[in-house]
Amino acid sequence: MCLALPARVVALLDGDQAQVDLGGVRKSISIALTPGAGVGDYVIVHVGHAIGLVDPEEAERTLALFAEMAALEQGGAAA
Repeated sequence: MCLALPARVVALLDGDQAQVDLGGVRKSISIALTPGAGVGDYVIVHVGHAIGLVDPEEAERTLALFAEMAALEQGGAAA
């Protein structure tokens, strides 16, 4: 199964690279497929590549659902 996650662009790097925040983890990814992505935008990240832009509200809802699922897996309550 493949999974793509929303991430917020926090810095544009040299070439077609950007640094994103994935739930507190910073990672360098390629933005070659999303040339319009800028700092503050949310992108969908799949295997180290941004494959599309996503609406900020939708990204936040998706991230909240992932956090809720993680909390349930750990036997705790969702935040």
